[in-house]
Amino acid sequence: MRVIAGSAKGVPLKTISSRSTRPTIDRIKENLFNIIRDFIPDALVVDFFSGSGSLCIEALSRGARQAVLIEANPIAVDMIKDNLQRTRLQEQAMIWPGDFRRYINQLSQAGPFDIIFLDPPHRSGLGEEAMHLINRYHLLENDGIIIGEHHADEDYGDFRSGFERVRKETYGNTTISIYMKDEED
Repeated sequence: MRVIAGSAKGVPLKTISSRSTRPTIDRIKENLFNIIRDFIPDALVVDFFSGSGSLCIEALSRGARQAVLIEANPIAVDMIKDNLQRTRLQEQAMIWPGDFRRYINQLSQAGPFDIIFLDPPHRSGLGEEAMHLINRYHLLENDGIIIGEHHADEDYGDFRSGFERVRKETYGNTTISIYMKDEED
């Protein structure tokens, strides 16, 4: 895996692959960032399940202002630190080790965010829980987006969370869903 574009283009990133940490493959990441490119300049970004940090690193490399990377796996936290140093983007990033629920109050003070990445372990229910907390604590900017990566047969229940899915792309058994605030809320 590597940074695809921007100031850190071509820098290889370390990853771990386990049942709970699945890096977004370059082809999917490249397609995703082509879709969201207009949201990135000067964006405030957060990733609730950062893994290797590749999504926030890609956003920072392409011009996002600042990123918060939340990760519960201590091995992945060390990898994020290393990847940020490799890309020289560590000054624009904050790493918060632990479960995303632990940081909800800090996130509400740091946000609202322009881009929120959600790529929890598949079929864990954590994506839907995160969506509800994002809505409850007003963590998304009015014109911001949530990018959810999930198994193709899974959904984050957008009709109950205050968000509307505005785009869905499926790559094999992986689906990328893009959500915005529901205009009726």
